[in-house]
Amino acid sequence: MHANAETIQRFYTCFAARDAAGMAACYADDVEFTDHAFPGLRGHEAGEMWRMLCERGKDLKIEFRDVTADDTRGSAHWEAWYTFSTGRKVHNVVEARFEFRDGKIVRHDDEFPLWAWARQAIGTPGLLLGWTGFFERSLQRQARRQLETFMAGRS
Repeated sequence: MHANAETIQRFYTCFAARDAAGMAACYADDVEFTDHAFPGLRGHEAGEMWRMLCERGKDLKIEFRDVTADDTRGSAHWEAWYTFSTGRKVHNVVEARFEFRDGKIVRHDDEFPLWAWARQAIGTPGLLLGWTGFFERSLQRQARRQLETFMAGRS
C-alpha cells in the first residue's frame, strides 16, 4: 500500500474512533477542506471541524473503503450514520478526494448528494429545497457559525 493510502486509512480509522487529533495529524498545516456545509476551511479550521463533529456525534458510526493513492492524489469512499441536530437519522454517502505534499493531506474535498442529505436531516423542507443554492448557502452560514462558536469555546 502506498504511504499516502496509509495516511487516508489512518485518517478514517481515527474518524471511526472519534479521534479528531489523530485525523488532524494527517493534515498539513495549510490544508484546505471543502464540502457542501464547510467550503474553504483552511489550516486548523479543518481539524476543529472534525473535532466538533466527533464530539457532537454521540451515535456517529463511520465505515470506509476503496482507498487509493499515489504520490500526489488519493481517494476514498466513506459513509456516516448519525443523528442530526433535528433528531432525524442520517446516512451520508461520501466520495473523498485528496492531494498530498510530503506525506500530509494538503487538500481534502468531500462530495455527497446534498439533496439526499437534506431530505434525511431536515425532512420535508430539505426534500423541497435541498437541491437549491439558497439552501446550500443557508447551510454554510449556519455551519460556519457553529464552527466559530465551537472554536471560540476552545480558546
